[in-house]
Amino acid sequence: MRPYFYVMIIEILKSKLHRVRVTEANLNYIGSVTIDETLMRAANLIANEKVSIVNVSNGERLETYVICGKSNSGVIGINGPAAHKCRVDDIVIIMSYAQMEFETAKTFKPAIVFPDTATNTLVP
Repeated sequence: MRPYFYVMIIEILKSKLHRVRVTEANLNYIGSVTIDETLMRAANLIANEKVSIVNVSNGERLETYVICGKSNSGVIGINGPAAHKCRVDDIVIIMSYAQMEFETAKTFKPAIVFPDTATNTLVP
């Protein structure tokens, strides 16, 4: 009989945009969050990736997916029904997670970005 080996898979933080300002809240859009492409690259996020959004301004939490916004625009657009949970000028944290083996996760370093909250641009 062959031995069975079990690999523990855990979910950890992969990417984080810490304290960005909502620039748009469009209730009549089909859904998602629009993120400036420059911020997406810095945070290692891709289009259609699932993200969690925590609204620092009011405590709301939600999950949606990313769509790519214009580079260097500073856009953080909360679209569709999620617009009920975020208003323009709210401060939010956007996070994505990855599943990986426990041992790999011990040394994994997430991409954490601290943009200028007033402009949603990268701080040099």
